[in-house]
Amino acid sequence: MSKFLTGVAAGALICASAGLVTAADLPGKFDGVTIDAKLIGGQQYESLYARIAEWEKQTGAKVNVLSKKNHFELDKEIKSDIATGNITWCVGSNHSSFAPQYPEVYTDLAALLPKEEIDAFVPANIKASTLDGKLVMLPRAQFDVSALYYQKSLYQDEAKKKAFKEKYGYDLAPPDTWQQVTDQATFFSSPPDFYGTQFAGKEEAINGRFYEMLVAEGGEYLDADGKPAFNSEAGVRALDWFINLYKAKAVPAGTTNYLWDDLGQGFASGTIAVNLDWPGWASFFNDPKSSKVAGNVGVKVQPAGSSGKRTGWSGHHGFSVTESCANKEAAASLVWFLTNEDSQKLEAAAGPLPTRTAVWEWDIKEAEDDPYKKEVLSAFQEAAQHAFPVPQTPSWIEISNAVYPELQAAILGDKTAKQALDDAAAKATEILEDAGEL
Repeated sequence: MSKFLTGVAAGALICASAGLVTAADLPGKFDGVTIDAKLIGGQQYESLYARIAEWEKQTGAKVNVLSKKNHFELDKEIKSDIATGNITWCVGSNHSSFAPQYPEVYTDLAALLPKEEIDAFVPANIKASTLDGKLVMLPRAQFDVSALYYQKSLYQDEAKKKAFKEKYGYDLAPPDTWQQVTDQATFFSSPPDFYGTQFAGKEEAINGRFYEMLVAEGGEYLDADGKPAFNSEAGVRALDWFINLYKAKAVPAGTTNYLWDDLGQGFASGTIAVNLDWPGWASFFNDPKSSKVAGNVGVKVQPAGSSGKRTGWSGHHGFSVTESCANKEAAASLVWFLTNEDSQKLEAAAGPLPTRTAVWEWDIKEAEDDPYKKEVLSAFQEAAQHAFPVPQTPSWIEISNAVYPELQAAILGDKTAKQALDDAAAKATEILEDAGEL
């Protein structure tokens, strides 16, 4: 992680309206203030929000949660608010993949928070949260890159090991390449009761998975001139991975309608052999109260494509304060509170990767006597070494919304992979041209 924990720190010493703000002043006093918020919802995020009541007690302010939706639905709602001039709320969940769309909506948190607090974050995460010189969001303990979860018992079954070796000619072991995932997913599947793997099949989720598979196949999404380049031989190979698994019935029939919560619940149900997923699910998968595979979960670095590169689409969650907020200092205090050391420890204890340097150190120490958490942390630390962000264009989400129906059409057999990718590239080109990026 040494490479991940280095980078250029951002943030400037500030003077707020009430005077110089120091870490000792936080969270501050804001009696009578109400902060309207729009937050991401989901199983892995809810425990953090219980801390809002603690912030309210300490500051005298109140938080009014207007929305709590998955990020795709939240993004649509925010765009609607922008279109109607209705940005009347103060705090919003954000993500490094979504943030470039809103250059004017969010304020510079470096002008509202102490420099020493900003410097406490992993510099690379702060750098990725800074757009055009503005720190537009404060990262939470939700740095995302996917590793491979698998059911250990499947690889310990002597009969399965023998049958697999006879069919495929190599030993059955947790996969290290996406070709091995294909072989094993096909081998393990017994529809409709059990499937080899699964994938999120709509919205940015499928476009992001395609993007990272494309990179692993040696391709590029946008070329050096910013033009769509994914309708290539590498692109066809990448899309064929999804198509072939669907044809083989090695994934659930409904996978083209799945998003992240569906995948998490699917693997926890015990009906999926191997599952590429985010660190936030680690604790959920190994908890007998929520998961039928608890005690049977292995975790390893994500597999590699035919180019030798591993998949590694990554990003991080955070919270932002709107420019139109009437109580920016109170809103920034709430954002700080939800991303401070205690909050990051709370989230990191369940598996998500922290974005504060000290919490990384704490997390590693905490894992010393917990074999499962140690395995999880080791796998995701290695996974982070292969992480890469989405293409750096403000149009990424708009492009995703245009591309994913084409990917679905190919997976469902309505178009060939090449036809779908050519049609998707044409749509993406038009979007970039309309945005003045081409």
